[in-house]
Amino acid sequence: MIAITLHTAEDAHSWGMQLALTLAAGDVVALCGTLGAGKTQITRGIVAGMNSQAAVTSPTFTLVHEYLDGRLPVFHFDFYRMDSAAEVIGIGWDEFLTEPGVVIVEWADMFPELLPPHTRWFHIEPQTGGERVVTESSKS
Repeated sequence: MIAITLHTAEDAHSWGMQLALTLAAGDVVALCGTLGAGKTQITRGIVAGMNSQAAVTSPTFTLVHEYLDGRLPVFHFDFYRMDSAAEVIGIGWDEFLTEPGVVIVEWADMFPELLPPHTRWFHIEPQTGGERVVTESSKS
C-alpha cells in the first residue's frame, strides 16, 4: 500500500490531476472517507486532469454528475444518500460501468459489492493538523 499526505485542498486537487493521467476508459475510482475528508476536491482534480472545464460539485442530491467535455467522460457518483444497492442499480449503475469513461464513486464503501474487481480504492483519512492521508488499496 502506498500512502500520500495532502497538506492543503490545493494538494488534493493537484493529486487528483496527477491521478487523472493514469486513468483510462473503463477505470473505476472509489473514494472513501468521512464528511469533509476531501473526496469532492480530489474529484475536481481528476476532472480537471481530464481537461474538462466543468464545475464539479458533489452529486449528493442528484446521485450522478456527468462531465463529458474532457479527454474521457467522467461519471461522478455519490452513494451517501443511497439506501440500498438496489437503489444504486435502479439509477442505471450497470450501464455506467460499460461506458467508455471513468467512474468515480464517493462513499463507495457503502456498497462495495457493486464495484468491479479492478476498482482502485482510495481511503482518505483527515489528520489532526488538517492534512489528509490517502492510502490506495485493492479492496474496500
